[in-house]
Amino acid sequence: MTFRNPEYLWFLLLILPMIIWYIFKQYKTDATLQVSSTGAFNKLPKTKKVLLFHLVFIIRCAAIALIIIAIARPQLSNTHRSETTEGIDIMLSVDISGTMLAEDLKPNRLEAAKTVAMEFIAGRPNDNIGLVLFAGESFTQCPLTTDHTALLNLVQSVEYGLIEDGTAIGLGLANAISRIKDSQAKSKVIILITDGTNNRGDIAPLTAAEMAKTFGIRVYTIGVGKMGMAPYPFNTPMGIVYNDIEVDIDENTLTSIAELTGASYFRATDNNKLRTIYQEIDKLEKTKLRVNEYNTKSEEFFPFLFAAFILLLIEIFLKSTVLRRLP
Repeated sequence: MTFRNPEYLWFLLLILPMIIWYIFKQYKTDATLQVSSTGAFNKLPKTKKVLLFHLVFIIRCAAIALIIIAIARPQLSNTHRSETTEGIDIMLSVDISGTMLAEDLKPNRLEAAKTVAMEFIAGRPNDNIGLVLFAGESFTQCPLTTDHTALLNLVQSVEYGLIEDGTAIGLGLANAISRIKDSQAKSKVIILITDGTNNRGDIAPLTAAEMAKTFGIRVYTIGVGKMGMAPYPFNTPMGIVYNDIEVDIDENTLTSIAELTGASYFRATDNNKLRTIYQEIDKLEKTKLRVNEYNTKSEEFFPFLFAAFILLLIEIFLKSTVLRRLP
C-alpha cells in the first residue's frame, strides 16, 4: 500500500500532545478528599466503569488517527507485467582429448572447463543450450534444451575416455553446427573449447567455420592452457608420474574461425581467466527481453474513514450512556 499524500501522516504526531494534555487534565480535574489513611479503600472492588474509564479517549485518538490516514489517501497498486523473451541458442563444443588432463588449470583443464561451463549454463535460464564432445571423433552429449537441470547432470558426467583419443576440431565444430543450424532463434552461438591442434577427422576446421558462417552462427573459440609447458600425469607401474608437456594450441586457426563467423578468440591460461572469458561471452550474447508494464492504483481511504465514523459513534454512545460522567 502507498499514500497519495504521505505528508499528511505527520499529523499523527499530534496525538502525542493530546495524550499528554489528557493525562495532565486528569490530575487537575479529579476530586480529592483528605483522609488519614487509604487502607480502608484497598479491598474495595473496581467496577467495569472504572476499568473502562479512559476508553472514550482511546477511541477518540483511534478515530483521529484513522481520519488522518484517510486524508493521506492510501492506495493499492495493481501491476501487470508482460514479458517477451528472445532467447539465444548456444551449443558448447568441448574437447575431451587426453591433453585436457594437463594440470596447468586446476584440478585439470577438463574439470575446469566443466565447472565454468556449468556456471555459464546456470546463469542463462532463458536460453536453449546443448553440448557436443569431441576428441578423435565427435558425438552429441545433449541436444539444445531448456531443461538445464538435465544438461548440468550431463556436463557433470563428462570424462576422458568416452571416445577415441585425438583432436578433431573440425568434426567437433561441424557436429555442433548440425545441431543448431535449423534453430528458429535469431541468435545462434557455438562456444568451442580446445587445447590442441586439429589432427583427426575428415572436416577441416576452417571448412566447418565456413559452414557456420553460411548458417549465421557465431563461433567463439577458447584455447585452454598455459604458455610453454604444462604438467601432465602419466600412469606408470610405479604410480602416477608428472612430466611437463608442450602446450601446442593452433591459435591462428582458432582466431580465423572466430573472425570468419563474427565472433572472438580467447586464451585461458588459468581458471580465473577461463571464468572471465565466459563472463565476457555472457555479456556479448545477452538475451533480449521486452517488458510492457501497466500500473493501476485504487483508492482505499473509504475503509479508514468508515472505521473512524463508527468509532466516533461508539464514543458518543458510551459518553451518553454507560460511561457518562456527572459534573
